Amino acid sequence: MHKNFHSTIALLVVVSFGIILLFIGTDGFKAFTEESARVNRLMEEQPKVPNVTLEDSKGRTYPISEFEGKFMFITFLYTACGTVCPQLEYNMAQVYDLLPQKYMGDEIVFLSISFDPERDEPETLERYRKAFKSDGETWRMARIVDKTELNTLLEKFGVIVIPDGQGNFTHNSAFYLVDKTGSLREVMDFTKIEEAAEKVERILEGEQVSKR
Repeated sequence: MHKNFHSTIALLVVVSFGIILLFIGTDGFKAFTEESARVNRLMEEQPKVPNVTLEDSKGRTYPISEFEGKFMFITFLYTACGTVCPQLEYNMAQVYDLLPQKYMGDEIVFLSISFDPERDEPETLERYRKAFKSDGETWRMARIVDKTELNTLLEKFGVIVIPDGQGNFTHNSAFYLVDKTGSLREVMDFTKIEEAAEKVERILEGEQVSKR
């Protein structure tokens, strides 16, 4: 009987410890995966975009603060990726096409930012831009040459990039919407194209209404 009692106590301790770890690891049961917990933290913190320097597919160099006063719809990629990145950009193109053109350039810009600046030179980004029919203005493809700036931005947005030693990367992917003040406003599932487009359009419409 004592043996069974001690076994029960031990089991309860193990279960309780597991529940505590789950509670901590999932932001208090608000999320049940590491990725959703990451997104929840980002949405709560709404980090500011650091003022990194972009070099786009046209070879133009400028600070990301050039887009201050506009929304930024951002993805992170590398052009040598043969798996998720092409799908990510294809989905981004569909979101772009679903949004009213009246907002493009004036109210919102699309940015595809490479985290592989050594290989993704302007010429490479230009080929990628053409492949996805980006106009290079309202939707730009760019890299951040300065590694410290790049790593700061990735860390701020919770973008995980792990090189495999063979020229590829393991990384997470999402749509990121930055508001006019430079704060991260939304992190969206890149597979839910219509949902993302509808959410962005509602936000843009709300901005228009507030100006009247």
